[in-house]
Amino acid sequence: MDVIKLFQQKMIAMGYDAYLIPTSDYHSSEYISSYFKIREFLTGFTGSAGTLLITTEIAYLWVDGRYFIQAAKQTENRPIAIMKMGTPNTPTLFEFLKTHLQKGMKLVFDGKLVNTLTATKIKESIPEDVDIVTNDNLIDSLWEDRPRMPFSLLYKLDEFYTGKSYEEKLALVRESLKEKGIDAFILASLEDQAWLYNLRGNDILHTPVFLAFTVITDSSVTLFIDQRKLDISINQYLDSNEITVKSYNDIYDYVKSLRQKKVLINPNKVNYAIYKALESVNSTVIFDNDPTAILKAIKNDVEVKNIRFAHEKDGVAVFRLMHYLKTNSAKKSDLSELGISDKMEELRKEQNGFIDLSFDTICAYNEHAAMMHYKADKNTSSKITGSGLLLIDSGGHYFEGTTDITRTYSIGRVSDAIKTHYTTVLKSVINLSKATFLKGCSGLNLDILARGPIWDLLIDYKCGTGHGVGNLLSVHEGPNGFRWQIVPERQDSAPLELGMITTNEPGIYLENKYGIRIENEMLCIKKETNDFGTFYGFETITYAPIDLDPVKVSMLTKEEKDWLNDYHQMVYEKLKPYLKADEVEALEKYTKKI
Repeated sequence: MDVIKLFQQKMIAMGYDAYLIPTSDYHSSEYISSYFKIREFLTGFTGSAGTLLITTEIAYLWVDGRYFIQAAKQTENRPIAIMKMGTPNTPTLFEFLKTHLQKGMKLVFDGKLVNTLTATKIKESIPEDVDIVTNDNLIDSLWEDRPRMPFSLLYKLDEFYTGKSYEEKLALVRESLKEKGIDAFILASLEDQAWLYNLRGNDILHTPVFLAFTVITDSSVTLFIDQRKLDISINQYLDSNEITVKSYNDIYDYVKSLRQKKVLINPNKVNYAIYKALESVNSTVIFDNDPTAILKAIKNDVEVKNIRFAHEKDGVAVFRLMHYLKTNSAKKSDLSELGISDKMEELRKEQNGFIDLSFDTICAYNEHAAMMHYKADKNTSSKITGSGLLLIDSGGHYFEGTTDITRTYSIGRVSDAIKTHYTTVLKSVINLSKATFLKGCSGLNLDILARGPIWDLLIDYKCGTGHGVGNLLSVHEGPNGFRWQIVPERQDSAPLELGMITTNEPGIYLENKYGIRIENEMLCIKKETNDFGTFYGFETITYAPIDLDPVKVSMLTKEEKDWLNDYHQMVYEKLKPYLKADEVEALEKYTKKI
């Protein structure tokens, strides 16, 4: 019997009418460990985002535009309705609950898996006489071979890489709390804790963080973590910095000691179970962004220097893959999506300081590339035959920093229509790269620069144009980003600040045909201060050739050609010292002036 049907039977036996399952861990992390992949287990949908609501008759799966195609394919012939977020006539989760839940019904969710903001919105949306149950978990009785909670030893990053000590970072956080009159700050974000302590772990695949909570007051710091993850050196480091260590699950009782205190939490990150515990002791809970988020996003000079170096090494790996593709595809070699993904990882592993991939490589040929977050496996991997477009979105974690790059390569001879779309995406990348803007602008103000050329074709892409990038943390990081409208849960609409790094990745995706994306990372830099204000711009810090073969040169203005030629000259100069003579010859070809 379908696992959804089995789940519904258990719901009926318990008297439950609706059961909500987010894609989340206890910290509302974007990427989660296998233990928390409940939605994936129940639906078969493997995307990184989606919300499942199971009623006694049917299940509903909300997904954003990145996953419309993938979710439909992976849930085909299942008792699951795909809810395409942001499309006409598709209600939000909260709108749906408001109209479908009636007096006397029971809505159930795990309060540790649902963040405070979502739970609060649910309470505001549904009728008052609907019963909410937040302490039941039906999944354990169905998921017999459920993976264990993640476990990895922590390791410390030297200030050579971080540029600031834990003491310096803590002082900045406490200064922010003092300004707001906060007694205690509960930090749930895994990336922010790793940044604060200058510690890393491996509890989540491709995201070097560790499961933990932190409570900061003006006189104490308490870390809640599985203490088996701390070796002697890490224990000594924590002890020397007067950090009290408690067991991971002790957080729920500990916060009750903050009775009647003024407590700051980020409701997008702190789970509802913690909030309920604070509420039970009459704490004054302040909803705000984590003060660590902006501090973490603004890279210091040491970090910027290291990150540029990481991109040089990464650029070598990406260039070598491009050369491998261009050489072997012409020879009609036996290339496949999965094989190329493995080759990309192999080339990164050759670079000094490489730690891990920063996410699962997306290697997608032709129609597969129309699925923005497609991942090849042994069942879906396509052979690279005939002609078309190959999209490769990949990245790496190095001790010096994290990279994220997309290149789309032409294989064989492609159509004029493909060249038009490819060149339009390139024009979009160049437009945003060349931006000059006043201090105080956010990605909301600038997104049109990237989206405009594509909108001129009456085409759109169902995602943001870019996201912040962590420094040996999550490859996706707020509070900066590019998108044309605010998406509250993304928390990526903050003003752009000097030292922030944001990706620039517009694209065109045509279902069952092909996908095109070109992605660079950009550093926010100062251009000038004058009588009109302070002006910022961007420095592109991704160093890898952009495929010139599908470029329709006649579509580019002189300024766009100049930008592309200057960019490729920079790439040539950055990568040449790392390459052999025959590779330099190939690089000259791939970065030639147009």
